[in-house]
Amino acid sequence: MSVISDLIEKVNDPDLRARLSEEVARMQKQKKFGLVFEEHLPEATPLYDAAISVGSLVSLKDKEFKDFFRVKQINGDTLICEREDDSRERVELNKSEAVAVAMFGQPIYPCLKSMDAVKNAPDSDLWHTLIEADNYHALQLLVYLYGGMVDCIYIDPPYNTGDKSWKYNNNYVDSSDSFRHSKWLSMMKKRLVLAKKLLNPKDSVLIVTIDEKEYIHLGSLLEDMFPEANIQMISILIAQKGVARGNSFYRVNEYIYFVQLGESSVHPLDLNEQWALGKNDSAAAKGIVWSQLRRSGTNDLRTDRPNLFYPIIFNSEGTRIISTGNALASEEHPSSALEHKDGELWLWPIKEDGTEGNWQLSNIQVKDRHSKGYIKIGKIKENTIPLSYLKRGSINKIENEEVKLLGYDEKSGTVIVDASEYSREFVPGSQWNIETHDATYHGTQLLNKIIGKRFSFPKSLYAVHDTIRFFVANKPNALIVDFFAGSGTTLHAVNLLNAEDGGNRRCVMVTNNEVSAEEETKLKRAGYHPGQDEWEKWGIARYVNWPRTKCSILGVDVNNSPINGTYQTYLKQEKEKERAIKQITLIDNPSAMKSAQKKELVALCCQGKLPQSLVKADSKFIVSEDHPCTILFDINYTEKWLKALEDQDQVAEIYIVTRNNEAYKKAKAAVQELLGNIIEEEPVLRPMSNGFAANAQFFKLSFLDKNAVAMDMQFKELLTTLWMKAGAVGECPVIESNEIDDYYIFPDNKMAILKEEDAYMQFKEAMKGHNEIQTLFIITDSDSDFREMSADFEGKRCYQLYRDYLDNFSINYERN
Repeated sequence: MSVISDLIEKVNDPDLRARLSEEVARMQKQKKFGLVFEEHLPEATPLYDAAISVGSLVSLKDKEFKDFFRVKQINGDTLICEREDDSRERVELNKSEAVAVAMFGQPIYPCLKSMDAVKNAPDSDLWHTLIEADNYHALQLLVYLYGGMVDCIYIDPPYNTGDKSWKYNNNYVDSSDSFRHSKWLSMMKKRLVLAKKLLNPKDSVLIVTIDEKEYIHLGSLLEDMFPEANIQMISILIAQKGVARGNSFYRVNEYIYFVQLGESSVHPLDLNEQWALGKNDSAAAKGIVWSQLRRSGTNDLRTDRPNLFYPIIFNSEGTRIISTGNALASEEHPSSALEHKDGELWLWPIKEDGTEGNWQLSNIQVKDRHSKGYIKIGKIKENTIPLSYLKRGSINKIENEEVKLLGYDEKSGTVIVDASEYSREFVPGSQWNIETHDATYHGTQLLNKIIGKRFSFPKSLYAVHDTIRFFVANKPNALIVDFFAGSGTTLHAVNLLNAEDGGNRRCVMVTNNEVSAEEETKLKRAGYHPGQDEWEKWGIARYVNWPRTKCSILGVDVNNSPINGTYQTYLKQEKEKERAIKQITLIDNPSAMKSAQKKELVALCCQGKLPQSLVKADSKFIVSEDHPCTILFDINYTEKWLKALEDQDQVAEIYIVTRNNEAYKKAKAAVQELLGNIIEEEPVLRPMSNGFAANAQFFKLSFLDKNAVAMDMQFKELLTTLWMKAGAVGECPVIESNEIDDYYIFPDNKMAILKEEDAYMQFKEAMKGHNEIQTLFIITDSDSDFREMSADFEGKRCYQLYRDYLDNFSINYERN
């Protein structure tokens, strides 16, 4: 419809123009089910570096790219052109006002012009790349270089909020544009078609961030373009304070679409408690935990579980379990908790005060777990033998080899394990409320430390880091692409992830060099226009992305001073601290408290860390192995409380209700002696001034003449592209000499090039011993000669130049 609207505007008859507009409006009201949007006229890309010659397609620099002209003649600074439409109107343009353009869908022959490099890891082959370009044409090049090889694409496209944040055909798209949504969808679809060709169909993920303005349309587009994929959307909190949205609710979140191809899956990770929304955060979730076999707390009486009142039978020394007996009839009672019978010891679940209790497990379960070493026997005491057991979660960790099984105790048969390296890994839910994802503190403020106030609303470094980590944590050599790279957060996040786990992941970023709307106005008033150095130096690629990339790698800001601050990492270090033990003196007579009062006290003190449901009318204390908080209501039951606290290492907060200071001090000392200090893990902080052991190359996308390439006149210009295709290994090679050799072997780049076919035998001889070479480029017009020569290098990737390059880019890329 947008094309029809443009054509209607050219109708001279006002009545006919009005009638046509009415009919088109009526047609637009006829809705169809599903995603319906305008494809729009193809976008155009200005080629500021390209010389204008006869035959060039040009447009006006400072106008919306709707009018195009074909150069027919050049008279000095005047271009004699023909309008590129049905009118074929002859037009004269000033050469300084015109720029060569490439229409989307037309064949292009790209190359990479080196702009700068940063090298902070001289011994590393890893090189990241930033490409300054319109991302559509850059994607065409990337498909040639890495088609089907990319593990992860992360993009943060323009959100189409109606402000001056993105352009379509050289013009800002604002909220008054009736085709705003369809222009955005048309723009996205063209690029996603190419992005899909980049992704590894067997195992890869496309990650797209978006807000409420386009998330519905984007979801429908992704469903349409990736019918074979597993697609999920999550919500992520990115602004704790919120961002005002006119008369609407404050915006605090945005959305992330995950498009998973092939066998792609979310990798379970060791995450902090902020991620554990709805997840069990008990001690058992953190490692191997031995639980007391005799039940304590609620339902711990014999009458509550009569079938669990049975004897566990030991040898005479009380060091080994022989068997278990049957539940005792209700009218029968043991003489004591530990009975001596015919050289055996019978242990009953009887409490210290003589109250008959019950076991946590049935006699059959005790036999089974004992046979496997999952029952632990303590040192025999006067009237009891301490027993503990492993719950199913801990058993699974042993059987799944998540903790190391060292062996079994010789006397008791109990397992001996090492859980020191255990980390709890899990997949989080679809609501992410993580402090470090706040874009204000970990995006804007972080970026300001590095380059100053040059960019508004960058993503939180940790939001991007965490998002891609779920898919590349187990891929240390992943290739990651971001073709809406903006301020450069993605490469920054990849460097942080590599620094944390020693990975060798490579990132390719693409961004245009648009200046901000405010800066554009200033530059135009000063008489500058796109393509001039005075204009281009303020663009996002050169003024924001590359300085951030360079500075973050070197660990210095734009003033060459060490960056002040630290990065948070997912690495952990142990820290010892005292448990929080507090005296509660609010209650006059604690022993007389009723159930409701105890619940109120639990709510007040424990703040949700201990559920009120555990409180009963006769509760003297609350101890739960699933919670980090305990409370002693009656100081007279200190001994029993301490007994229940044995092995409860997860307890970090302890409340003792009493006004008796001496009794409190005594109980506090006993708890400290029993449990000792608590060992907590905290994130390892990495100084930003350390930088990263990484290297990066900055390129600008340029274009070559097809005929010049075919005639072997652009070899030097293509060298950077060949380096990229060979995997961007090592520092990009440069040929300084004006003379071109017959062949080149670049051991540091693991690639070689046969320039002259007649020198093949010398080249073949020179290649002997160069087993490190993985990629060969052979320049020949003969298909049969290429097959014969490449056959001598079995196991290496061989490409025929220039045919491989020209054939790829001669394809008329799909407009859809």
